[in-house]
Amino acid sequence: MLQNKVIFLTGGADGIGWECARAYARNGALLCIADIKPLKQEQLAVLDGEGHLSVCCDLAREAEVQQAVQTAVREFGGLDAIHNNAAVTHPSKPLHTTSNEEWDLLMEVNVKSILYTTRYGLPHLRQPGGVFLMTSSLVGSIGQEHHAAYVATKGAVNALVKAMALDYAPLGIRVNAIGPAAIRTQALEAWSREQPDTTAIRDYLDQLQPLGAMPAGDVIADAAVFLLSNAARFITGCILPVSGGAELGYRSVSANHTKSFSK
Repeated sequence: MLQNKVIFLTGGADGIGWECARAYARNGALLCIADIKPLKQEQLAVLDGEGHLSVCCDLAREAEVQQAVQTAVREFGGLDAIHNNAAVTHPSKPLHTTSNEEWDLLMEVNVKSILYTTRYGLPHLRQPGGVFLMTSSLVGSIGQEHHAAYVATKGAVNALVKAMALDYAPLGIRVNAIGPAAIRTQALEAWSREQPDTTAIRDYLDQLQPLGAMPAGDVIADAAVFLLSNAARFITGCILPVSGGAELGYRSVSANHTKSFSK
């Protein structure tokens, strides 16, 4: 679905980003993975195909983002897609206890990095046919307790998607986002450990999605492949929930209720 498409992917060294990288490569894409933790050569070797790049990049620093984009363009000659996936998830706390430094880092990495990748990537993005994709979060639409700054950044990402979709539609460039709920990643594990009762929060997360327990990041990667492909050629300004139905409303999560619909 992505044969020979050049994708600039931020935060692709682990978690959802790494699952997306694997899926993109499996579908024939060429990758430039920009992450503060560069991939090791053996990790790159796991990806299908050849010629993928890994660049060390602090997404909070404009000059590093500019250099990373330039490296990708110099290597591949242009870009077909920019996937803004990198994000900071900490701290897990209400707004009044969030420090200035914590707030600033979240905003720099989760939101302002999109400004940087757009500023330096747009001139090299295929027109028409180029795509911006954001990894957002369901919490950006419905909120989440004890996670105010992070929620604010994902709400901002969702708003950016709609504004950018309108701005770049005349160029034939699509802009979309994916909104996961609970996905089994190192970042979510770290967030769970910050909660007062780690076991209870994990049980809660496993029951959050009507379709079942927390999945791995491959469910997000499959949706990302679709949104970057020509199959999604008339979709823009969309925040696609890949959430197992977590946002659908009140429900019973008891075992008896689940079993009552099993036949």
